[in-house]
Amino acid sequence: MPGHAALPQSATPDQHHWLALLDAYEQAHPAEIEVIAVFRELASTDANAARRERRAGHLTGSAWLVSADGARVLLTHHRKLDRWLQLGGHADGDADLARVALREAEEESGLADLAVEPIVFDLDRHRIPARRDEPEHWHYDVRFVVRARGSEAFVVGEESHALAWRDVAEIARDVTADVSLRRMARKWLARGA
Repeated sequence: MPGHAALPQSATPDQHHWLALLDAYEQAHPAEIEVIAVFRELASTDANAARRERRAGHLTGSAWLVSADGARVLLTHHRKLDRWLQLGGHADGDADLARVALREAEEESGLADLAVEPIVFDLDRHRIPARRDEPEHWHYDVRFVVRARGSEAFVVGEESHALAWRDVAEIARDVTADVSLRRMARKWLARGA
């Protein structure tokens, strides 16, 4: 049984949901206990954790958007961060982070007929640099598998310099790729997708 303190009676249904997601993730990935603990602390202590107005950091939702055959993933060359990353973004108060991941995948890719798996695929806390009136802060990124079931003809939106389908096995081997992308690629390959 996951080891964490009981929630206060004032905990919201959203907090219970987030912690259930984290408990299931811990069962699947017990070696990631340290990052899980960081997410659990946020989820259990702040009912507003999915709101970007929470300046110190907030929950976000991302999509490991895979092709129908599971061999490729759609990545964005992120305009603000100038790096190749998975699709995703702010929850803007939506506590259903799987729905956030699906919405972000649709909005950022222009793809239709996508399906999200409701279990957490990966967790990553990363610092976002200060920009204009936005201070430096943490993104507590909860990542879900999203599958393309129809056309793979994407549309590059305003948040991206470019989009590209990349071979998952190549990402896993690419030492220049973002660390979390390599980790997700290895997880995906280990799943035997």
